[in-house]
Amino acid sequence: MKSFIRITLLAAALGLAAGTASAKLPPPSEEAKAKAAEAKLKADEAAKLAAEQLNAAQDRVAAAWKAKAAAK
Repeated sequence: MKSFIRITLLAAALGLAAGTASAKLPPPSEEAKAKAAEAKLKADEAAKLAAEQLNAAQDRVAAAWKAKAAAK
């Protein structure tokens, strides 16, 4: 019974602590927004380059497989 009370009190305390700790952040400044947009653009370009490189590697593997299959 003591452990049930302890668990209940602990859960209540954590619930109250979480409520007070969930304060709202201020909105980002224009500079922060611009920085985030630039970072997103760089990430998008990197993802596009990675996709192109993956496509090229898959094409090379497929061509090698086809050449090996034709040689048999």
